[in-house]
Amino acid sequence: MLQSSDSYNVKSSSPASNPNSYNPVKTVTAPVEQATIGRTLYIKGEISGSEALYIDGRIEGKVTMPDSRVTIGRNGKVDASITAREVVVMGKVTGNIECSDRVDIRSEGSVHGDISTLRISVEDGAALKGGIQVRSGEQKHNQHHEKNQPQSKAAEVPKALAAGANA
Repeated sequence: MLQSSDSYNVKSSSPASNPNSYNPVKTVTAPVEQATIGRTLYIKGEISGSEALYIDGRIEGKVTMPDSRVTIGRNGKVDASITAREVVVMGKVTGNIECSDRVDIRSEGSVHGDISTLRISVEDGAALKGGIQVRSGEQKHNQHHEKNQPQSKAAEVPKALAAGANA
């Protein structure tokens, strides 16, 4: 009697105590910390935090998650400015997006507002109405450096005026 190789493999991977039971391989993964705003929720105001956020409901106001990812699901509708490390749009966003890394507008997503980011991806079928500013990594570094410079120059100006007044 011949057995197919498939039935042989199934029997060999089963425990010897119960050849008819199926034990799937269990993998242990770290839980993803992600807050979810469900499809029936409506929030008006400011949302801020440090974990990933998935929006499938409606938001009005301001979303500030500077070190995290914000995902607007297919049912999500956001009338707010968004500040995040990464933004994925599958629903509708009306408002400006300030992103420190990447904006991804999927085919079913739409954005009506200005976007400022390092990287952007817009799939075929996505809607985008507004301005786009794509910064370089060097530009971000220069902006940080320039913020520190005016303070030191401002401190030097009174010293120069005082030296000129003494002369």
